[in-house]
Amino acid sequence: MQPALSSPPPTEPKLAFSLEGVTVNLGGKTVLRDVSLEVKQGEFLALIGASGGGKSTLLRVMAGLIRPSSGKVFALEPPAFVFQDYRLLPWRTALGNVRLPWQVGRRGLEPLEALHQTGMRDFAHFYPHQLSGGMRARVAVARALAQSGDIVLMDEPFAALDALVRERFNVELKHLHEKNGRTTVFVTHSIREAVYLADRVAVLKDGQVREVLDTGGQGRVTAYTDGLEAHLRGLLGVGDSTLVAELERPHRFRWEGWASLVVFGLLLLAWQYGSSALPYLFPPPLAVGRELLENAGFYVKALLVTLQTTALGFVFGALIGTVLGYLLGRVPALERVFSPFLVASQSTPLAVLTPLFILAFGFGLFPAVVATVLTAFYPILVATMVGVREVGRDYRELFLTLRANFFQRLWLLELPGALPSLLGGMRLGVSLALIGAVVWEFVVSDQRRKGLGYIVREAGYASVLTRVYAGVLLLALLGSSLYAGVGLLERWALRHRKR
Repeated sequence: MQPALSSPPPTEPKLAFSLEGVTVNLGGKTVLRDVSLEVKQGEFLALIGASGGGKSTLLRVMAGLIRPSSGKVFALEPPAFVFQDYRLLPWRTALGNVRLPWQVGRRGLEPLEALHQTGMRDFAHFYPHQLSGGMRARVAVARALAQSGDIVLMDEPFAALDALVRERFNVELKHLHEKNGRTTVFVTHSIREAVYLADRVAVLKDGQVREVLDTGGQGRVTAYTDGLEAHLRGLLGVGDSTLVAELERPHRFRWEGWASLVVFGLLLLAWQYGSSALPYLFPPPLAVGRELLENAGFYVKALLVTLQTTALGFVFGALIGTVLGYLLGRVPALERVFSPFLVASQSTPLAVLTPLFILAFGFGLFPAVVATVLTAFYPILVATMVGVREVGRDYRELFLTLRANFFQRLWLLELPGALPSLLGGMRLGVSLALIGAVVWEFVVSDQRRKGLGYIVREAGYASVLTRVYAGVLLLALLGSSLYAGVGLLERWALRHRKR
Protein backbone atom coordinates (compact mmCIF):
# COMPACT_ATOMS: atom_id res chain seq x y z
CA MET A 1 0.00 0.00 0.00
CA GLN A 2 1.40 3.39 -1.08
CA PRO A 3 1.99 5.83 1.79
CA ALA A 4 -0.11 8.99 1.66
CA LEU A 5 1.71 11.94 0.12
CA SER A 6 2.13 14.80 2.54
CA SER A 7 2.52 18.40 1.44
CA PRO A 8 5.68 20.16 2.59
CA PRO A 9 5.27 22.44 5.59
CA PRO A 10 4.61 26.06 4.61
CA THR A 11 7.73 28.15 4.60
CA GLU A 12 7.88 31.23 6.75
CA PRO A 13 8.04 34.47 4.71
CA LYS A 14 11.35 36.26 4.80
CA LEU A 15 11.82 39.27 7.01
CA ALA A 16 11.70 42.57 5.12
CA PHE A 17 12.80 44.50 8.22
CA SER A 18 14.24 43.61 11.57
CA LEU A 19 15.04 46.12 14.31
CA GLU A 20 16.77 45.07 17.52
CA GLY A 21 17.17 47.40 20.48
CA VAL A 22 17.10 50.55 18.34
CA THR A 23 17.61 53.78 20.26
CA VAL A 24 17.66 57.24 18.65
CA ASN A 25 18.79 60.42 20.39
CA LEU A 26 18.09 63.71 18.60
CA GLY A 27 18.94 67.12 20.01
CA GLY A 28 19.71 65.69 23.44
CA LYS A 29 16.32 63.93 23.62
CA THR A 30 15.65 60.20 23.36
CA VAL A 31 13.07 59.85 20.57
CA LEU A 32 13.16 56.04 20.28
CA ARG A 33 14.13 53.75 23.15
CA ASP A 34 15.09 50.09 22.73
CA VAL A 35 12.70 49.42 19.82
CA SER A 36 12.57 45.86 18.47
CA LEU A 37 10.25 45.07 15.57
CA GLU A 38 9.97 42.61 12.70
CA VAL A 39 8.14 43.13 9.41
CA LYS A 40 7.57 40.13 7.18
CA GLN A 41 7.89 40.25 3.42
CA GLY A 42 4.56 41.14 1.80
CA GLU A 43 3.05 42.35 5.09
CA PHE A 44 1.16 45.61 5.59
CA LEU A 45 2.18 47.05 8.96
CA ALA A 46 0.65 50.23 10.37
CA LEU A 47 2.52 52.38 12.91
CA ILE A 48 0.16 54.34 15.12
CA GLY A 49 0.60 56.59 18.10
CA ALA A 50 0.26 60.12 19.41
CA SER A 51 2.18 63.02 17.90
CA GLY A 52 5.78 63.02 19.07
CA GLY A 53 5.70 59.30 19.78
CA GLY A 54 8.49 58.54 17.32
CA LYS A 55 6.55 57.11 14.36
CA SER A 56 8.17 59.22 11.62
CA THR A 57 11.59 58.85 13.26
CA LEU A 58 11.22 55.07 13.24
CA LEU A 59 10.21 55.17 9.58
CA ARG A 60 13.32 57.24 8.76
CA VAL A 61 15.50 54.77 10.61
CA MET A 62 14.03 51.99 8.46
CA ALA A 63 14.70 54.08 5.35
CA GLY A 64 18.30 54.75 6.34
CA LEU A 65 17.72 58.50 6.65
CA ILE A 66 18.56 58.48 10.37
CA ARG A 67 21.33 56.39 11.90
CA PRO A 68 20.34 54.98 15.32
CA SER A 69 22.42 55.80 18.36
CA SER A 70 22.46 52.11 19.23
CA GLY A 71 20.87 48.87 18.09
CA LYS A 72 20.73 46.94 14.84
CA VAL A 73 18.64 47.56 11.70
CA PHE A 74 18.25 44.95 8.96
CA ALA A 75 16.52 45.73 5.67
CA LEU A 76 16.07 43.13 2.96
CA GLU A 77 16.55 45.86 0.34
CA PRO A 78 16.48 49.68 0.11
CA PRO A 79 12.85 50.84 0.47
CA ALA A 80 10.86 53.39 -1.48
CA PHE A 81 9.51 56.28 0.58
CA VAL A 82 6.23 58.23 0.24
CA PHE A 83 6.57 61.44 2.25
CA GLN A 84 3.71 63.23 3.96
CA ASP A 85 4.25 66.33 1.81
CA TYR A 86 4.81 64.16 -1.31
CA ARG A 87 7.95 66.11 -2.37
CA LEU A 88 7.13 66.22 -6.06
CA LEU A 89 9.69 68.25 -8.00
CA PRO A 90 7.74 71.32 -9.19
CA TRP A 91 9.68 71.63 -12.46
CA ARG A 92 8.69 68.10 -13.54
CA THR A 93 5.36 66.79 -14.79
CA ALA A 94 3.63 63.90 -13.05
CA LEU A 95 5.30 61.51 -15.50
CA GLY A 96 8.66 63.25 -15.00
CA ASN A 97 8.39 62.76 -11.24
CA VAL A 98 7.50 59.09 -11.60
CA ARG A 99 10.40 58.60 -14.03
CA LEU A 100 12.86 59.90 -11.44
CA PRO A 101 13.67 56.46 -9.93
CA TRP A 102 14.41 55.14 -13.41
CA GLN A 103 16.80 57.99 -14.10
CA VAL A 104 18.85 57.21 -11.01
CA GLY A 105 18.91 53.47 -11.72
CA ARG A 106 16.25 52.37 -9.23
CA ARG A 107 13.93 50.82 -11.80
CA GLY A 108 10.76 49.17 -10.63
CA LEU A 109 7.36 49.35 -12.28
CA GLU A 110 7.38 51.11 -15.67
CA PRO A 111 6.43 54.78 -15.04
CA LEU A 112 3.32 54.89 -17.23
CA GLU A 113 2.11 51.62 -15.74
CA ALA A 114 2.69 53.00 -12.24
CA LEU A 115 0.58 56.04 -13.12
CA HIS A 116 -2.06 53.74 -14.59
CA GLN A 117 -2.23 51.66 -11.41
CA THR A 118 -2.81 54.79 -9.35
CA GLY A 119 -5.38 56.23 -11.78
CA MET A 120 -3.17 59.10 -12.97
CA ARG A 121 -2.16 58.08 -16.49
CA ASP A 122 -4.47 60.64 -18.09
CA PHE A 123 -2.74 63.39 -16.11
CA ALA A 124 0.84 62.36 -16.91
CA HIS A 125 1.76 65.72 -18.45
CA PHE A 126 0.35 67.93 -15.72
CA TYR A 127 2.67 69.79 -13.35
CA PRO A 128 2.23 69.37 -9.56
CA HIS A 129 0.72 72.85 -9.11
CA GLN A 130 -2.06 71.84 -11.53
CA LEU A 131 -3.06 68.82 -9.42
CA SER A 132 -5.10 68.63 -6.25
CA GLY A 133 -3.69 67.22 -3.02
CA GLY A 134 -5.25 63.83 -3.70
CA MET A 135 -3.80 63.64 -7.19
CA ARG A 136 -0.36 64.61 -5.91
CA ALA A 137 -0.66 61.80 -3.36
CA ARG A 138 -1.34 59.34 -6.18
CA VAL A 139 1.69 60.56 -8.11
CA ALA A 140 3.87 60.11 -5.00
CA VAL A 141 2.60 56.54 -4.62
CA ALA A 142 3.21 55.93 -8.33
CA ARG A 143 6.80 57.16 -7.93
CA ALA A 144 7.31 54.65 -5.12
CA LEU A 145 5.93 51.88 -7.34
CA ALA A 146 8.34 52.91 -10.11
CA GLN A 147 11.25 52.44 -7.71
CA SER A 148 12.94 49.07 -7.65
CA GLY A 149 12.39 46.82 -4.68
CA ASP A 150 9.57 45.26 -2.79
CA ILE A 151 9.29 47.61 0.21
CA VAL A 152 7.33 50.87 0.50
CA LEU A 153 7.38 53.19 3.51
CA MET A 154 4.55 55.72 3.81
CA ASP A 155 4.60 58.65 6.25
CA GLU A 156 0.97 59.76 6.62
CA PRO A 157 0.50 60.30 2.87
CA PHE A 158 -3.24 61.02 3.19
CA ALA A 159 -3.14 63.23 6.30
CA ALA A 160 -3.88 66.45 4.39
CA LEU A 161 -6.89 65.05 2.49
CA ASP A 162 -10.51 65.53 3.49
CA ALA A 163 -12.35 62.59 5.04
CA LEU A 164 -14.25 61.40 1.96
CA VAL A 165 -11.24 61.54 -0.35
CA ARG A 166 -9.17 59.79 2.31
CA GLU A 167 -11.71 56.94 2.48
CA ARG A 168 -11.51 56.47 -1.27
CA PHE A 169 -7.72 56.45 -1.18
CA ASN A 170 -7.70 53.88 1.61
CA VAL A 171 -9.82 51.55 -0.53
CA GLU A 172 -7.52 52.09 -3.52
CA LEU A 173 -4.39 51.55 -1.44
CA LYS A 174 -5.76 48.32 0.02
CA HIS A 175 -6.59 46.99 -3.46
CA LEU A 176 -3.16 48.09 -4.71
CA HIS A 177 -1.43 46.20 -1.91
CA GLU A 178 -3.51 43.10 -2.56
CA LYS A 179 -2.51 43.34 -6.23
CA ASN A 180 1.24 43.89 -5.98
CA GLY A 181 1.95 42.39 -2.56
CA ARG A 182 4.66 44.89 -1.67
CA THR A 183 5.80 45.08 1.92
CA THR A 184 4.27 48.29 3.27
CA VAL A 185 4.90 50.19 6.49
CA PHE A 186 2.31 52.93 6.94
CA VAL A 187 2.38 55.71 9.55
CA THR A 188 -1.00 57.11 10.54
CA HIS A 189 -2.83 58.82 13.41
CA SER A 190 -6.16 57.24 12.42
CA ILE A 191 -7.12 54.09 14.33
CA ARG A 192 -9.78 53.20 11.75
CA GLU A 193 -7.33 53.67 8.88
CA ALA A 194 -4.72 51.49 10.59
CA VAL A 195 -7.14 48.64 11.32
CA TYR A 196 -8.69 48.76 7.83
CA LEU A 197 -5.45 48.78 5.87
CA ALA A 198 -2.96 46.77 7.89
CA ASP A 199 -2.37 43.11 8.66
CA ARG A 200 -0.79 44.19 11.95
CA VAL A 201 -0.73 47.43 13.92
CA ALA A 202 2.26 48.50 16.00
CA VAL A 203 1.45 50.96 18.79
CA LEU A 204 4.20 53.46 19.66
CA LYS A 205 4.10 55.43 22.86
CA ASP A 206 6.88 57.53 24.37
CA GLY A 207 9.37 56.17 21.86
CA GLN A 208 8.65 52.51 22.54
CA VAL A 209 6.62 49.80 20.79
CA ARG A 210 4.04 48.97 23.44
CA GLU A 211 2.12 46.31 21.53
CA VAL A 212 1.77 44.78 18.04
CA LEU A 213 -1.75 43.58 17.24
CA ASP A 214 -3.10 41.40 14.44
CA THR A 215 -6.11 43.13 12.86
CA GLY A 216 -7.73 39.90 11.69
CA GLY A 217 -9.51 41.73 8.88
CA GLN A 218 -11.82 43.50 11.31
CA GLY A 219 -11.36 46.98 9.86
CA ARG A 220 -13.88 49.00 7.88
CA VAL A 221 -13.29 51.97 5.63
CA THR A 222 -15.95 54.17 7.21
CA ALA A 223 -17.70 54.63 10.52
CA TYR A 224 -20.66 56.41 8.91
CA THR A 225 -22.95 53.37 8.90
CA ASP A 226 -26.20 54.50 10.49
CA GLY A 227 -28.28 57.43 11.65
CA LEU A 228 -27.75 61.01 10.60
CA GLU A 229 -24.09 60.39 9.71
CA ALA A 230 -25.10 57.74 7.17
CA HIS A 231 -27.66 60.12 5.62
CA LEU A 232 -25.09 62.92 5.33
CA ARG A 233 -22.54 60.57 3.82
CA GLY A 234 -25.10 59.47 1.24
CA LEU A 235 -25.73 63.08 0.27
CA LEU A 236 -22.01 63.83 -0.07
CA GLY A 237 -21.29 60.73 -2.14
CA VAL A 238 -17.89 59.28 -2.89
CA GLY A 239 -14.91 61.53 -2.35
CA ASP A 240 -12.70 62.27 -5.31
CA SER A 241 -9.82 64.55 -6.24
CA THR A 242 -9.92 67.16 -8.95
CA LEU A 243 -7.59 69.32 -10.94
CA VAL A 244 -6.63 72.71 -9.62
CA ALA A 245 -7.98 75.03 -12.28
CA GLU A 246 -5.77 77.91 -13.27
CA LEU A 247 -7.80 81.07 -13.53
CA GLU A 248 -7.59 82.55 -16.99
CA ARG A 249 -6.51 86.13 -17.06
CA PRO A 250 -9.38 88.30 -18.23
CA HIS A 251 -8.98 89.95 -21.58
CA ARG A 252 -8.17 93.56 -20.98
CA PHE A 253 -6.82 96.52 -22.77
CA ARG A 254 -3.03 96.20 -22.83
CA TRP A 255 -2.20 99.79 -22.01
CA GLU A 256 1.46 99.03 -21.25
CA GLY A 257 2.39 98.60 -24.91
CA TRP A 258 0.62 101.79 -25.95
CA ALA A 259 2.19 103.64 -23.04
CA SER A 260 5.64 102.54 -24.21
CA LEU A 261 4.89 103.87 -27.69
CA VAL A 262 3.73 107.17 -26.22
CA VAL A 263 6.92 107.48 -24.15
CA PHE A 264 9.02 106.65 -27.22
CA GLY A 265 7.21 109.31 -29.19
CA LEU A 266 7.75 111.88 -26.45
CA LEU A 267 11.45 111.05 -26.36
CA LEU A 268 11.69 111.54 -30.13
CA LEU A 269 9.95 114.91 -29.81
CA ALA A 270 12.31 115.93 -27.00
CA TRP A 271 15.27 114.80 -29.11
CA GLN A 272 14.00 116.80 -32.10
CA TYR A 273 13.52 119.85 -29.90
CA GLY A 274 17.01 119.41 -28.42
CA SER A 275 18.54 119.25 -31.89
CA SER A 276 17.02 122.67 -32.59
CA ALA A 277 17.89 124.24 -29.25
CA LEU A 278 21.28 122.60 -28.68
CA PRO A 279 22.57 121.46 -32.08
CA TYR A 280 26.11 120.91 -30.72
CA LEU A 281 24.71 118.19 -28.35
CA PHE A 282 21.80 116.69 -30.26
CA PRO A 283 21.91 115.85 -33.99
CA PRO A 284 18.49 115.61 -35.69
CA PRO A 285 16.92 112.10 -35.38
CA LEU A 286 16.51 111.94 -39.18
CA ALA A 287 20.21 112.64 -39.65
CA VAL A 288 21.09 109.73 -37.35
CA GLY A 289 18.66 107.51 -39.25
CA ARG A 290 20.30 108.43 -42.57
CA GLU A 291 23.73 107.71 -41.07
CA LEU A 292 22.61 104.22 -40.12
CA LEU A 293 21.03 103.48 -43.49
CA GLU A 294 23.84 104.86 -45.63
CA ASN A 295 26.56 103.02 -43.67
CA ALA A 296 24.60 99.92 -42.72
CA GLY A 297 27.40 97.50 -43.60
CA PHE A 298 29.91 99.41 -41.50
CA TYR A 299 27.66 99.40 -38.45
CA VAL A 300 26.61 95.76 -38.85
CA LYS A 301 30.28 94.75 -38.91
CA ALA A 302 30.98 96.76 -35.75
CA LEU A 303 27.88 95.36 -34.02
CA LEU A 304 28.98 91.78 -34.80
CA VAL A 305 32.41 92.46 -33.30
CA THR A 306 30.85 93.70 -30.06
CA LEU A 307 28.29 90.89 -30.07
CA GLN A 308 31.03 88.26 -30.45
CA THR A 309 32.97 89.60 -27.48
CA THR A 310 29.82 89.94 -25.40
CA ALA A 311 28.51 86.46 -26.22
CA LEU A 312 31.80 84.69 -25.53
CA GLY A 313 32.35 86.66 -22.32
CA PHE A 314 28.84 85.90 -21.13
CA VAL A 315 29.03 82.17 -21.95
CA PHE A 316 32.39 81.65 -20.24
CA GLY A 317 31.38 83.96 -17.40
CA ALA A 318 28.21 81.93 -16.89
CA LEU A 319 30.17 78.67 -16.83
CA ILE A 320 32.74 80.00 -14.36
CA GLY A 321 30.12 81.70 -12.21
CA THR A 322 27.93 78.60 -12.11
CA VAL A 323 30.78 76.25 -11.15
CA LEU A 324 32.23 78.58 -8.51
CA GLY A 325 28.77 79.49 -7.22
CA TYR A 326 27.88 75.81 -6.82
CA LEU A 327 31.09 75.09 -4.90
CA LEU A 328 30.64 78.11 -2.61
CA GLY A 329 26.96 77.27 -2.12
CA ARG A 330 27.61 73.68 -1.12
CA VAL A 331 30.70 74.39 1.00
CA PRO A 332 30.13 77.60 3.03
CA ALA A 333 33.73 77.45 4.34
CA LEU A 334 34.96 78.10 0.79
CA GLU A 335 32.82 81.22 0.61
CA ARG A 336 34.35 82.55 3.81
CA VAL A 337 37.86 81.94 2.43
CA PHE A 338 37.44 83.30 -1.10
CA SER A 339 34.71 85.96 -0.82
CA PRO A 340 37.15 88.80 0.08
CA PHE A 341 39.15 88.14 -3.08
CA LEU A 342 36.02 87.88 -5.25
CA VAL A 343 34.68 91.16 -3.87
CA ALA A 344 38.06 92.80 -4.49
CA SER A 345 38.01 91.64 -8.11
CA GLN A 346 34.67 93.39 -8.60
CA SER A 347 35.71 96.55 -6.75
CA THR A 348 38.59 97.26 -9.12
CA PRO A 349 37.43 99.17 -12.25
CA LEU A 350 38.02 97.36 -15.53
CA ALA A 351 39.75 100.41 -17.00
CA VAL A 352 42.43 100.11 -14.29
CA LEU A 353 43.06 96.46 -15.12
CA THR A 354 43.18 96.99 -18.89
CA PRO A 355 46.93 97.79 -19.07
CA LEU A 356 47.65 94.56 -17.17
CA PHE A 357 45.55 92.56 -19.61
CA ILE A 358 47.36 94.16 -22.56
CA LEU A 359 50.77 93.34 -21.04
CA ALA A 360 49.72 89.77 -20.29
CA PHE A 361 47.69 88.90 -23.40
CA GLY A 362 48.30 91.65 -25.95
CA PHE A 363 45.47 92.73 -28.25
CA GLY A 364 42.77 90.77 -30.05
CA LEU A 365 39.76 88.72 -29.09
CA PHE A 366 41.19 86.76 -26.14
CA PRO A 367 41.97 89.66 -23.76
CA ALA A 368 38.66 91.31 -24.70
CA VAL A 369 36.82 88.12 -23.67
CA VAL A 370 38.84 87.85 -20.45
CA ALA A 371 37.86 91.40 -19.52
CA THR A 372 34.22 90.67 -20.34
CA VAL A 373 34.22 87.47 -18.28
CA LEU A 374 35.54 89.42 -15.31
CA THR A 375 32.58 91.79 -15.42
CA ALA A 376 29.92 89.14 -16.13
CA PHE A 377 30.64 86.18 -13.87
CA TYR A 378 30.09 87.66 -10.40
CA PRO A 379 26.27 88.13 -10.37
CA ILE A 380 25.90 84.65 -11.85
CA LEU A 381 28.16 83.26 -9.13
CA VAL A 382 26.11 84.90 -6.37
CA ALA A 383 22.80 83.83 -7.92
CA THR A 384 23.98 80.22 -8.25
CA MET A 385 25.24 80.17 -4.67
CA VAL A 386 21.93 81.49 -3.35
CA GLY A 387 19.91 79.14 -5.58
CA VAL A 388 21.80 76.02 -4.51
CA ARG A 389 21.31 76.88 -0.85
CA GLU A 390 17.58 77.34 -1.41
CA VAL A 391 17.16 73.74 -2.61
CA GLY A 392 15.28 72.33 0.37
CA ARG A 393 16.55 69.61 2.66
CA ASP A 394 13.24 67.83 2.05
CA TYR A 395 14.12 67.24 -1.61
CA ARG A 396 17.63 66.12 -0.65
CA GLU A 397 16.02 63.51 1.63
CA LEU A 398 13.99 62.27 -1.33
CA PHE A 399 17.16 61.74 -3.34
CA LEU A 400 18.74 59.91 -0.40
CA THR A 401 15.87 57.41 -0.48
CA LEU A 402 16.48 56.99 -4.22
CA ARG A 403 20.19 56.31 -3.51
CA ALA A 404 21.12 58.93 -6.11
CA ASN A 405 24.82 59.62 -6.62
CA PHE A 406 26.50 63.05 -6.66
CA PHE A 407 26.06 63.68 -10.38
CA GLN A 408 22.42 62.57 -10.34
CA ARG A 409 21.67 64.95 -7.46
CA LEU A 410 23.52 67.73 -9.27
CA TRP A 411 21.77 67.28 -12.62
CA LEU A 412 18.28 66.25 -11.48
CA LEU A 413 17.87 68.31 -8.29
CA GLU A 414 20.38 71.04 -7.51
CA LEU A 415 20.75 72.71 -10.90
CA PRO A 416 16.99 72.66 -11.72
CA GLY A 417 16.23 73.83 -8.18
CA ALA A 418 18.69 76.72 -8.47
CA LEU A 419 17.52 77.64 -11.98
CA PRO A 420 15.13 80.51 -11.04
CA SER A 421 17.87 82.29 -9.11
CA LEU A 422 20.52 81.43 -11.71
CA LEU A 423 18.48 82.87 -14.59
CA GLY A 424 17.93 86.06 -12.61
CA GLY A 425 21.70 86.36 -12.25
CA MET A 426 22.09 85.73 -15.98
CA ARG A 427 19.85 88.68 -16.79
CA LEU A 428 22.23 90.96 -14.95
CA GLY A 429 25.27 89.07 -16.21
CA VAL A 430 24.45 89.51 -19.90
CA SER A 431 24.03 93.26 -19.39
CA LEU A 432 27.36 93.47 -17.58
CA ALA A 433 29.02 91.40 -20.32
CA LEU A 434 27.99 94.03 -22.88
CA ILE A 435 29.28 96.79 -20.60
CA GLY A 436 32.60 94.97 -20.23
CA ALA A 437 32.96 94.49 -23.99
CA VAL A 438 32.21 98.17 -24.68
CA VAL A 439 34.59 99.40 -21.95
CA TRP A 440 37.37 97.28 -23.44
CA GLU A 441 36.70 98.65 -26.94
CA PHE A 442 36.48 102.17 -25.58
CA VAL A 443 39.78 102.00 -23.68
CA VAL A 444 41.88 99.83 -26.02
CA SER A 445 42.74 101.11 -29.51
CA ASP A 446 42.61 97.79 -31.35
CA GLN A 447 42.60 98.56 -35.07
CA ARG A 448 41.82 94.93 -35.92
CA ARG A 449 38.60 94.78 -33.87
CA LYS A 450 36.53 97.92 -34.32
CA GLY A 451 33.40 97.35 -32.30
CA LEU A 452 30.66 99.79 -31.40
CA GLY A 453 32.60 101.08 -28.39
CA TYR A 454 35.59 101.87 -30.61
CA ILE A 455 33.36 103.66 -33.13
CA VAL A 456 31.65 105.78 -30.45
CA ARG A 457 35.01 106.78 -28.98
CA GLU A 458 36.56 107.73 -32.34
CA ALA A 459 33.43 109.60 -33.43
CA GLY A 460 33.42 111.49 -30.14
CA TYR A 461 37.04 112.56 -30.60
CA ALA A 462 36.19 113.73 -34.13
CA SER A 463 32.94 115.42 -32.94
CA VAL A 464 30.83 113.43 -35.46
CA LEU A 465 27.61 113.47 -33.45
CA THR A 466 25.52 111.45 -35.91
CA ARG A 467 27.99 108.55 -35.67
CA VAL A 468 28.13 108.81 -31.86
CA TYR A 469 24.36 108.64 -31.59
CA ALA A 470 24.13 105.85 -34.16
CA GLY A 471 26.56 103.75 -32.13
CA VAL A 472 24.77 104.48 -28.86
CA LEU A 473 21.40 103.54 -30.37
CA LEU A 474 22.79 100.23 -31.65
CA LEU A 475 24.30 99.49 -28.25
CA ALA A 476 20.97 100.20 -26.56
CA LEU A 477 19.20 97.94 -29.07
CA LEU A 478 21.78 95.18 -28.59
CA GLY A 479 21.56 95.36 -24.78
CA SER A 480 17.77 95.26 -24.83
CA SER A 481 17.78 92.31 -27.22
CA LEU A 482 20.22 90.29 -25.11
CA TYR A 483 18.27 91.00 -21.93
CA ALA A 484 15.01 90.05 -23.64
CA GLY A 485 16.64 86.85 -24.96
CA VAL A 486 17.56 85.73 -21.45
CA GLY A 487 14.04 86.68 -20.34
CA LEU A 488 12.52 84.42 -23.02
CA LEU A 489 14.85 81.61 -21.93
CA GLU A 490 13.69 82.13 -18.37
CA ARG A 491 10.02 81.98 -19.35
CA TRP A 492 10.59 78.74 -21.27
CA ALA A 493 12.75 77.09 -18.59
CA LEU A 494 10.33 78.02 -15.78
CA ARG A 495 7.12 77.30 -17.67
CA HIS A 496 6.13 74.86 -14.90
CA ARG A 497 5.45 77.69 -12.48
CA LYS A 498 2.01 79.07 -11.74
CA ARG A 499 0.96 82.03 -13.79
